[in-house]
Order: sequence, then structure tokens, then C-alpha cells
Amino acid sequence: MTLGKEIDGKAFAATLRGRIAETVPGFVEQTGRKPGLAVVLVGEDPASSVYVRSKGKATVEVGMNSLEFKRPATISQEELIELVEELNADDSVDGILVQLPLPDHLDDKAVIATIDPAKDVDGFHVVNAGKLAVGDPTALVPCTPLGCLMLLKDELGDLSGKEAVVIGRSNIVGKPMMQLLLAESCTVTVAHSRTHDLAGVVHRADIVVAAVGRPEMVKGSWIKPGAVVIDVGINRVPAEEEGKSKIVGDVATAEAINHVAAITPVPGGVGPMTIAVLLRNTLVAAHVRAGLPAPKGL
Repeated sequence: MTLGKEIDGKAFAATLRGRIAETVPGFVEQTGRKPGLAVVLVGEDPASSVYVRSKGKATVEVGMNSLEFKRPATISQEELIELVEELNADDSVDGILVQLPLPDHLDDKAVIATIDPAKDVDGFHVVNAGKLAVGDPTALVPCTPLGCLMLLKDELGDLSGKEAVVIGRSNIVGKPMMQLLLAESCTVTVAHSRTHDLAGVVHRADIVVAAVGRPEMVKGSWIKPGAVVIDVGINRVPAEEEGKSKIVGDVATAEAINHVAAITPVPGGVGPMTIAVLLRNTLVAAHVRAGLPAPKGL
């Protein structure tokens, strides 16, 4: 049997970042300033710190301003909300991202609700979630599912009429992914931990988006021959070498590659798209806030 191909998320993300970098100078020429992305990091979580550094580096590389606000894990809810409100009022800031997870004593929902929806480049505010649900094109869409959709359309072209299964129902990936696929006229099933005969549900899908957070849960035999699989999972598991670990997705790729038409690898598939789409959302938000038409081709 012919093996399926791996979808190169790194290459697609690099192309998207290139288009963003080409668009930024036009914005600067019209407004006299660079688009600005503010990232708030609370505490010293190692994974979050690495991610924030990556975001900052990528922001600067495309010609935008990166503003980092690091606060101790002991910050109070009131102090954090006050910081977000200051960023809402700052005209040099077009996008605000509060890095999650937050320390346990902080209410992430209340913090996200404080962000100006026009600067909510993560797309988590209920206003943007509601806009996405009703098909309002002005919605700022969560970065990971929008990146997944871009990869799917690049691979398949028109998605109309395709049967899609989204495994996972989170507000960050599963639910917005469902809305995006519905808007492309797919027939969408959202599966989860209580779905009966999950393997059977997955097996009928032309498109599978796995975002459940369980290492290699989706087996190769579950996949319909010729399906396209987007693996959102990032799971750290022990490696064969003692004391070492490795990153795997939610799909057993070594098995699935014998069934799929195409699949995103982990790492190197969806991950690079998330940051690229964050930059895209920041640039779009900057244009809208400046009263300019949203940039095309992004």
C-alpha cells in the first residue's frame, strides 16, 4: 500500500509569515506605526516561557512590535485585570495575548473577558466566539483551528460536502474547528470521551482533526483509506532511551500513514501554524482598528 504524505506545516507557516512581512510595510506607510502585539506571561512555567520567546521572535521578524509583560506568579487577579485594561487603552497595542495556563488562584475566564474583543488575537473572548458561531466575518478566530483549516484547504481545495470528524470539544480547538468546517459546508461530527464506537465514527470521515490530548489514541485502523488527518495533539511520553522523553500526537502516525492521503506530523505540523496565524490575526486587528480594509491573501 502506498504510504500517505506528511503535510509540511513548517513550510506553510513560513510562507504565511512571508506574506505577513510583505504586508506590514504598507500598514506602516499608511499609519506611521508598526502593528503591536502584547504578550502577558504570569509566572515561570518553562513551556510557557519558551512559547512566549518564540512568539516575540516571530513578531519582530515580520516587522511588528513585540511587547512582553512578565509578572510574578503571585500577581493578584485585580492587578492582572488592571494590566489588561491598560493594554486595552494603549493605541500602540493591536493584539493582546495572555499566555495560558495561569496560576491556580487566577480566573482565566475573567481575564480573557477583560480583553478588548478587537484586540483578542487568541479569539477566546465570548464576543469573537459568538461572531464565529453566527458566521460573522469580523470574528478573530482562535489560531490553532484557523491554522488547521488553512492546511486542509491547501491540501484538499474545496471542502464542501466532505465528512469531517473533530475529536475533542474544547473552546480552544474543538468547538471553533467545528464552526470553521461548517462554514466550509462540511458535514461535521464532534466526537469526545463519551462517544460510542469512536473508531466507527472516525472511520467514516474524509477529514479527521484530532485534538483530544491523549497520546496516539487514534489508531491507524480507525482511519478511512484516503482521509486527511490533522493531528493537533502535543503529548510528552517516555522515549525508549531511559530518562528521555519524546513528543507524540493524538494519532498513532506510524500506523495511520498506511491509511491516510495526508497527515500532519508531530512536531512540525500544526504547531508552527499557531504562531503564524497569531501574527496574521494581529495584522488583521491592526488594520481594522486603523479603519483600513483587512489585508487580502492572509
